[in-house]
Amino acid sequence: MGLRGVYGALDEDLHGLFLTRYADRGRPSMLIASQLEPTYARNVFPCFDEPDMKATFNIRIVHDPSYVALSNMPAIGVSEMKDENGSIWTVTTFDTTPKMSTYITAFVVCDFDHVTVTERGKEIRIWARKEAVEKGCVDYALNITGPIFSFLEDLFNISYPLPKTDLVALPDFGAGAMENWGLMTFRESSLIYCPMENLINRKAFVSLIVSHEIGHQWFGNLVTMSWWNDLWLNEGFASYFEYIGAKYVEPKPPLDRMFYESVLQPVLRVEDTMSDRSLSQKEEKVKGTFLPDSLFDIVTYSKGASIIWMLSSFLTERLFLKALNSYLKAFSFSSANQDDLWTHIQMVIDAQDEVQLPASVKNIMDPWTCQDGFPVLTFDPSTGTISQEQFHNIRKKDNTTSYNNTWIVPITWVRNGSSQPIVWLDETSKMFPEMQISSSEHDWILLNMNLSGYYRVNYNSSYLKRIGKLLENNPEVFPVVNRLQLIDDAFSLTESGYLEIESALDLTKYLAKENDIFVWYIVLSNLMPNDLECTLKDYEIYPLLKKYLIKKMLPVYHYYAGIIRQNDDVLADDYFAETYLEHLLRKACWLGLQDCLDLCSELYAKWMDNPKDQIPAFVRRTIFCYGIAMGSDKEWEFAWEMYHHDNSTTDDKDILLYAMGCTRESWLLHRYMESGVNGSLFSSNNTIFLIYNLAATDTGLRIIWKFVTENWPLLQERFGNAPLYAVLNGMERLVNTDLQIQELQLFYNATLEENERISTTTRLQSAKLENKEKAKLIARVTDWLQKNIDD
Repeated sequence: MGLRGVYGALDEDLHGLFLTRYADRGRPSMLIASQLEPTYARNVFPCFDEPDMKATFNIRIVHDPSYVALSNMPAIGVSEMKDENGSIWTVTTFDTTPKMSTYITAFVVCDFDHVTVTERGKEIRIWARKEAVEKGCVDYALNITGPIFSFLEDLFNISYPLPKTDLVALPDFGAGAMENWGLMTFRESSLIYCPMENLINRKAFVSLIVSHEIGHQWFGNLVTMSWWNDLWLNEGFASYFEYIGAKYVEPKPPLDRMFYESVLQPVLRVEDTMSDRSLSQKEEKVKGTFLPDSLFDIVTYSKGASIIWMLSSFLTERLFLKALNSYLKAFSFSSANQDDLWTHIQMVIDAQDEVQLPASVKNIMDPWTCQDGFPVLTFDPSTGTISQEQFHNIRKKDNTTSYNNTWIVPITWVRNGSSQPIVWLDETSKMFPEMQISSSEHDWILLNMNLSGYYRVNYNSSYLKRIGKLLENNPEVFPVVNRLQLIDDAFSLTESGYLEIESALDLTKYLAKENDIFVWYIVLSNLMPNDLECTLKDYEIYPLLKKYLIKKMLPVYHYYAGIIRQNDDVLADDYFAETYLEHLLRKACWLGLQDCLDLCSELYAKWMDNPKDQIPAFVRRTIFCYGIAMGSDKEWEFAWEMYHHDNSTTDDKDILLYAMGCTRESWLLHRYMESGVNGSLFSSNNTIFLIYNLAATDTGLRIIWKFVTENWPLLQERFGNAPLYAVLNGMERLVNTDLQIQELQLFYNATLEENERISTTTRLQSAKLENKEKAKLIARVTDWLQKNIDD
């Protein structure tokens, strides 16, 4: 299905579209389109039809002559017809499709313009609003689509079977994109890249989504999963090959770090909270009244891609691609399940002696796809022993769930900078004599080289001290991906109770020598998560954290601040700088680094003097926020004026909407809130965003709570209960006693239904317990900082 979303179904409001399907065998389906919106796109059949039900389709569309009609296949005839009122209609008839699933049958009726190119004799067209085409905003998509198609054709050694491909940018589209065969549809922001943007992370974003949908032309369209329980065979492979294809057309961003950033790390962070959610479900669980849309989640996309990443690594790329070629050829224009995939991989393994596996492919892979969760490996370097258990939060005392899953784990590892042969953990615990280390502080081993395995690694505290010392001496000893893995694993294991917080903090002592901005993002996200910023300022930890981190971050901060002041074009090809520099800048300003605050004030003042002098897009949110926070009502009024300026883009408005909430003037925040609720200046969604945004700050939360309680009837009439939940989301961080909960209950008992009152009370009780645990953790971090503040 489409990237991170599901396309609309047939029974929704068709906005004046009348659809007639003729069941007569051999008679073409006729789609009669009248009274259309300026653009209309639709899948012909509901999304959740049986995926293995395939047929050929003959489609004919009757439409207004001023529009163009598109479908999966090329048009083979255009004629006219007159209706009973004498009106002239255009009839567009399309060639017969190959045998295909119903859910990827689609049509578009629009008045768009297009650009075109021919790749290996097949036409590729990119369709969009006329003004977007005129400005060259679809040229990038045109330039990369053909090369990705050709690259994947060569990679799979299977040609794309359709004679043409259309990609359509839709201004209003709920999904990120949809892989309809021969007629891919995209949310406009997912396909359009305007030349004036000049941002490599925007290019990477577009290339990833285009590559994802092109990957579906083989995984999903040519070969479809037999049933929704194996949806990962579609989405996991498309999510994996989106990075392979995007890397081909945008080679500068490092593939392993991009994959870790966007795929592996996010799913590892959340999967242990998703109980009983395996990658491949039992077929009986997704039959009957079950709605497959619940399967379109991070597990299907990101765990699926991560398991494939691991599979490719231990098979080797050559054998992996050879197996995929066999699988795709065997099930072309048909459907398959995961056992079919394992069978074809096993056939390739059995026909060679280069790679030896400890068990059959099915026995290795089924635990990864049919069990929920993932393993944490505990490594004892003094004996070379590795043990495994299912990762879970062992701090939860009331946890009655059993965590007994085990896996056959491929372990890539590196010793003193040299990669070693892969080993397999096929038991709960196993000793590897070759992994014993000597007493020399320069002898070291790291597991999960290049982040190829879907697991976390737990090193004991004494060994982490050795790693920490090596980092302090020379961080470059370890590749960047392993530095960020060490830190992210350590803090995640701390959070779940496997490791003491002090051991994770010891790994940060080297940070003054760390110049990689993505590693800094991982560090700051763990030490100062956004939802704890206000809380941290209420404790003794804040000045200690400020002193410790500012000293560590000054070298990397000054490097990037100098570039921002002098020539930000230097960062034009730096994906991670464009993606994460704003995070570094915002945290530096939050810590009170004076140069950071001065930088924001300087750039904001220049922008006020000359609005055409644009602040770099990748730091604009923070510059606007702290430019307003450090200013007076003059800076705020200018932002208000620019928000309502005709030339402000949607992105500019979103940033300004956020930044105006950064002011430290209570009266301005109150005025802002009044304007959002009582005026007609903001959409409902923007008003709710405004409330959430203000509730995230101490000053804003006080004002919002007062405003909501005093104006509840008006707010509820206009926005339902969303404003109350936005405020409660902020109040959760302050709840530490039952008395505080009772004070909140006085209000929401009079505003919410009984079931909502019960769930809200439960939520606040959970927040109270979590806040107590956070307070204990903060006390331990404070104690560590006091002892290590000068390191």
